[in-house]
Amino acid sequence: MDHRIVNPTLMPLTVNGLSLIRNQRQLLSDISFTLNNEQVSVVLGANGAGKTLLLKLCHGLIQPSKGEISWGEKDPKQIAEKQAMVFQRPVLLKRSAADNINYVLKLKGFDKRQRQQKMQQCLELTGLTHLKNRPARVLSGGEQQRLALARAWAIQPEVLFLDEITANLDPSATALVEQLIELFAASGVKIIMTTHDLNQAKRLADEVLFLHQGRLLEHNSAKPFFEAAEQPAAKAFVRGELLW
Repeated sequence: MDHRIVNPTLMPLTVNGLSLIRNQRQLLSDISFTLNNEQVSVVLGANGAGKTLLLKLCHGLIQPSKGEISWGEKDPKQIAEKQAMVFQRPVLLKRSAADNINYVLKLKGFDKRQRQQKMQQCLELTGLTHLKNRPARVLSGGEQQRLALARAWAIQPEVLFLDEITANLDPSATALVEQLIELFAASGVKIIMTTHDLNQAKRLADEVLFLHQGRLLEHNSAKPFFEAAEQPAAKAFVRGELLW
């Protein structure tokens, strides 16, 4: 199956002065950055730093209180159709694993033959073929995450947002999911993912955006960030210290 992205138009993603206020609380403050297509971008930080909120804002699930989010592609319909998001707890339909994939393909307008072919390919890619007729909601946590990734992969997104998708998985299930992330990235899909797992970030990140208390403190390539973080909170996080 060749899912290689050809002539992507969605990137770069530019965020300028982004803030989010809810119930008179400042949750994100004046965040600005630009992401290009070539790298796996990891949004890193402690629990409560604002990582999930940032992804939801970029994906268009919530609106900012202030600031702008812009893409290389300017057509709003194309922007929406060329991205997908997988959550820490995937939202799966009360259907079989195969039908979860088939459903999104039908919504995207694929005919029956195309849907069957793509569904089989995605199940094979994620190692779920033997579970295709099993109800999705009785699968293990790792199997559910792989199914959510298969479903996202089926629509061939240019950008894939991943929110702490291995947070509740054991090491073997985490390794399988990380292999899929690397495969997707190698095919040209832009990966923007959150994690509070320092070791996972070291394994996967090409660049790091470090959030602390709703602020973007550092944005750097992975190697210099992990070897010589500049901000005190970032240095403490890299040392494995708890941040509040």
